[in-house]
Amino acid sequence: MPRSIKNSILTRWGITEQELTELVDNNGSLRGMMLGYIAEPMLKKMWFEKPSSALYLGKHDDHNRMKKGDLFVGYKNHTFDVESKSLQTKMNKKDGKVWRGQTQVDASDRRTVTLPDNSKIETTLLIYGEFDILAVNLFSFEDKWRFVFAKNNDLPRTNDKRYTTYQQQHLIKSMVHVSWPPEGIFREEPYSLMDEIIEYRREHPEPPKIVVETPAEKVTEAKKVKIIKD
Repeated sequence: MPRSIKNSILTRWGITEQELTELVDNNGSLRGMMLGYIAEPMLKKMWFEKPSSALYLGKHDDHNRMKKGDLFVGYKNHTFDVESKSLQTKMNKKDGKVWRGQTQVDASDRRTVTLPDNSKIETTLLIYGEFDILAVNLFSFEDKWRFVFAKNNDLPRTNDKRYTTYQQQHLIKSMVHVSWPPEGIFREEPYSLMDEIIEYRREHPEPPKIVVETPAEKVTEAKKVKIIKD
């Protein structure tokens, strides 16, 4: 049974709205974590609750290492994995009328993956083909719920010298630049991107598969930065 609205989280924790607000405002890590979780239902509500276009179908099991998308979406008889990410708030800046920032596009765990040439890599970097569309919430620019979208294959590749040139071509750069209004690979809506992906699938019906072999190993923030920072 769902909890009664009267039994709110503030009541259960015994804190006031003002106290919770101060905690969030004064703790960047808490604010980032909460925005990340809130972004998923907001993304669903704003873009994927439209039966006439794209419709949210569910969410993959968190332990499914083959699927990294946060939302599983149906559109024109095709399905898409959408990965939701947030801005690194301290990197936000305004350039004239354009907001600029960065988002960290990586996994929360280190995994062993097999690339199309059968080489194996242990990394926290995400792999091309693990999801279809990246959605970045831009709430921290102006305290407004907005998203920008990019295709997985358009995201920048890592230049980390620990990997071979071939391996770099299959690893997504950990920090990706974003802006509002969107520029470059990003768009204000996901539908045109899904149309392009559908056309690509028709032309390439059997793309190489990425295989994730080992269970996740949780890493601390400090360790994660050391592992993946480009």
